[in-house]
Amino acid sequence: MYLEGSCHCGAVRFSLDSAQPSPYQRCYCSICRKTQGGGGYAINLGGDARSLQVSGRESISIYRARIEQPDGSIQTSSGERHFCRECGSGLWLFSPEWPELIHPFASAIDTELPVPPEHTHMMLGSKAGWVEVDAASADQQFDGYPQESLTEWHERLGLTKA
Repeated sequence: MYLEGSCHCGAVRFSLDSAQPSPYQRCYCSICRKTQGGGGYAINLGGDARSLQVSGRESISIYRARIEQPDGSIQTSSGERHFCRECGSGLWLFSPEWPELIHPFASAIDTELPVPPEHTHMMLGSKAGWVEVDAASADQQFDGYPQESLTEWHERLGLTKA
């Protein structure tokens, strides 16, 4: 599916191809919760990094999360959260560990997205106390990361092209 997205102020516009455009995976980790805000979680889609086209690149900043380790030391994440420096809108996540992928935030996508047949709620141990997870809509819940990848989820539900 061809996706188009933008920031709130319009300084950044982007497009990419996505084989996984269903916004089903809700992440409640402190990084997603604090940088995205909406609902106390972020929804990341899967996209082909080679297809990413961007206008307004000069208005993009990158945030690399600082993560406290069990020994108290701080480690900087390799994940690059791209956002608009003008309005603060989150745009996409890129990790050099998976250079073929871009994970646009569903909140930045302007294209109408398909309604997912189920949801996965992950990192619930980091969820803010005020965030309610409706047990009826929480088909899968994980305190850590889901056992299935984006691709596996789409294949299991028959949402990939043959």
